[in-house]
Amino acid sequence: MATVAIDSLLQNPGLLFCPKDKVLLKPSRSLNCSRNRKLLFSRGACFCSLKPRRKIHVVKAGSTDTALIDTSDTFSSDDVLYKETFPVTRIEKVEGKIFIRLDQSKDQRNWQLTVGCSLPGKWILHWGVSYVGDNGREWDQPPKDMRPPGSIPIKDYAIETPLKKLSEGDIFHEVKIDFNPSSGIAAIHFVLKDEETGAWYQHRSRDFTVPLVDDLEDDDNMVGAKKGFGTWPGALGQFSNMLLKAEASPANSQNSSSESKDSKKGTRQLEGFYEEQSIVKEVSIGNLVSIAVRKSPDATKNVLYLETDIPGDVLVHWGVCRNDARTWEIPAAPYPPETAVFKNKALRTLLQPKGTGNRSRALFTLDEELVGFLFVLKLDDNTWLNFKGNDFYIPLSGASSVPGQHGESDIAIEEISSKGYTDGIINDIRNLVVGLNSEKSQKTKTKEAQENILQEIEKLAAEAYSIFRSTVPTFSEEAVLETEAPKPAVKISSGTGTGFEILCQGFNWESHKSGRWYMELKEKASEIASLGFTVIWLPPPTESVSPEGYMPKDLYNLNSRYGTIDELKELVKSLHEVGLKVLGDVVLNHRCAHFQNQNGVWNIFGGRINWDDRAVVGDDPHFQGRGNKSSGDNFHAAPNIDHSQDFVRKDLKEWLFWLRDDIGYDGWRLDFVRGFWGGYVKDYLDASEPYFAVGEYWDSLCYTYGEMDLNQDAHRQRIVDWINATSGTAGAFDVTTKGILHSALQRCEYWRLSDQKGKPPGVVGWWPSRAVTFIENHDTGSTQGHWRFPGGKEMQGYAYILTHPGTPAVFYDHIFSHYRSEIAALISLRNRNKIHCRSSVKIVKTEKDVYAAIIDEKVAMKIGPGYYEPPTGSQRWSSVLEGRDYKVWEAS
Repeated sequence: MATVAIDSLLQNPGLLFCPKDKVLLKPSRSLNCSRNRKLLFSRGACFCSLKPRRKIHVVKAGSTDTALIDTSDTFSSDDVLYKETFPVTRIEKVEGKIFIRLDQSKDQRNWQLTVGCSLPGKWILHWGVSYVGDNGREWDQPPKDMRPPGSIPIKDYAIETPLKKLSEGDIFHEVKIDFNPSSGIAAIHFVLKDEETGAWYQHRSRDFTVPLVDDLEDDDNMVGAKKGFGTWPGALGQFSNMLLKAEASPANSQNSSSESKDSKKGTRQLEGFYEEQSIVKEVSIGNLVSIAVRKSPDATKNVLYLETDIPGDVLVHWGVCRNDARTWEIPAAPYPPETAVFKNKALRTLLQPKGTGNRSRALFTLDEELVGFLFVLKLDDNTWLNFKGNDFYIPLSGASSVPGQHGESDIAIEEISSKGYTDGIINDIRNLVVGLNSEKSQKTKTKEAQENILQEIEKLAAEAYSIFRSTVPTFSEEAVLETEAPKPAVKISSGTGTGFEILCQGFNWESHKSGRWYMELKEKASEIASLGFTVIWLPPPTESVSPEGYMPKDLYNLNSRYGTIDELKELVKSLHEVGLKVLGDVVLNHRCAHFQNQNGVWNIFGGRINWDDRAVVGDDPHFQGRGNKSSGDNFHAAPNIDHSQDFVRKDLKEWLFWLRDDIGYDGWRLDFVRGFWGGYVKDYLDASEPYFAVGEYWDSLCYTYGEMDLNQDAHRQRIVDWINATSGTAGAFDVTTKGILHSALQRCEYWRLSDQKGKPPGVVGWWPSRAVTFIENHDTGSTQGHWRFPGGKEMQGYAYILTHPGTPAVFYDHIFSHYRSEIAALISLRNRNKIHCRSSVKIVKTEKDVYAAIIDEKVAMKIGPGYYEPPTGSQRWSSVLEGRDYKVWEAS
């Protein structure tokens, strides 16, 4: 019987029933509740548990509500000196099946291909066809009448169709494709994509191919080739056979035979089949590790109790330290049972089961003079768990005075306590809902427009939920009385910072020419920080064919035209010392090769990451890669990397982690992200956990006869789609806003700076927390000048982006120019009034020669030669900055 090893992932274990008689594709499920030792999901997973599935979530350290340890059972409350619960995430593998079935439709004229998957996920069928007489391996898009509902075209060669659940609460997904066997289609090709993880699933490392003609070349990747209809083994197989015989009448057989004779040359008498392919998916499981420390009855000892809900054998690799240096050493006996010495450097203790269930525990008796207890958890030879990249550290000396000490500093970074953020989100959702309801009555309202509004509500709701999930720190009454409330630490999600970032681009197109840029920038570190910047973006660090760094070669060789690897480390350290976060400019889309293949094409890589041509996309004829088709736009100057390959993503994740850990980067500027799917970016960011990340999604705005269109929704939608593909883990440069500012300022058309709903017309108007606004960078300005901002109007641009929501970025050339004092004054104003990436904007005037807005009811601004003064009334305004065609006021 086909079994599905997914017990601990089942959304509703109560749905373990035999498939309905009409759903032949659905696999059977075993009702045997014993352990299934053949399953990859083997760390104590019971095959069929009827208990509700425990919801996987990340619990903040120090959350006593979810602590595993009940101190009333272990210690008396008066004895507890320290108590902490740590969240940990581990990766497990779950095994399932891809199911492929070909059979006739009910009308007995057409045929139907069904593809299903037994694992939970967000599954997408990426597919295309080839026609009789086609040469080569290229796909074509199928006829429109062959595309299932919900399908979207990918470039000009493929279709992506989501797999649907068979029923609500079910985990089984499938999609059905109907086709006419006389349509001249030779084969259907597909791969399966899981949008949750970005993983692609193939057949023997190639596309799945379902042949529909006899003379198709067999690449050893065909399924169902020259096979009869397959059935499931066992009782369910007998049932499927009976149902098939009942459905296939003699009359239908004659019709089918007659139809095949009229088919085009090259087709064949199709035969139904059923085939299964094994599939393994990695999933993240959240668990807890709880610690409690108390005084021992022996006054010279402390007792540490460790408990976890991780199933299976868990080994604690541990030691102690005597000072703040946290140098590991082995303490004196006694030790817990099942403890062994490891290389005279540490101890290893096997946790003992605690009653029933998955919990296990150990009790450690430690000398009172010890300062700390250090440990990591070992699950198997390849799996170790630590806490946020570091060893677990439990303070033993003076623990009673600072309960929860370890977790609190980490929690403070991740909390959201800014009322302005939540209020802004709630207001945006309310406005969108009101607009949707009122516009439903309008007959002109299209379904597409309604869906766009619903998508925007969904984005805002997801952001609100991330805020809701964050815990709020608690303070003792004495602490509140004695100290001023701390500055709120706002965090939206991984990779998007606090919301109060101001970004400095720390180089231009000529910076490599001195050969010592890192050292020159180090000398300016304090100066840059003093201007109010919080983040600095450094140039690409790798060895590169081009001196500017955007044609990388050996990724681990960080000796570049900007300086040596040691100088880079020294620069990063200096920037950190003055309070600046550091972004590395990483080029993931393409890479220059070290060697030629047998055809003389440069597609073989050297260095530490020595890929072959399987790492190169297969649809760029310049570089003859053997990988899959590109998931984005090709960059034709260098081999484009195939991010669908597991080995590629593994190597790049390790590289990014190395840059974070060894060099000290805090986040990333991602080059040319148009070239690959945003879901891969999410994978890289989840692995490297950046403080801040921003992608360069740059394509042309919409023009008609050389004049910019007023409505640029299509352009900003493409950027938003990319951000959405990353699940919001990264922001993107707001190219739309830059382009509209160009036209508005250059042509004195300031009315362009408001969209039809009275909001900013760029990405900042739709998704401000993910919009990185800018007016110039090393490509658009500097000595390249590909898209230079209108001359003499730069300060109008900065008056706009430094007062508005979004995350503003300031170009190096402008910082160290005659604009410096004005830029510094605008940054000071932004920081003083706590303007952040989600600040509210009320556009109060948009005319040909003037644009004016009020931000957070704290700052008023206008750009353009026209007149504007903020209204007088209950709120008084003071002019704080004025320059050429711009002016800024502050609420008194």
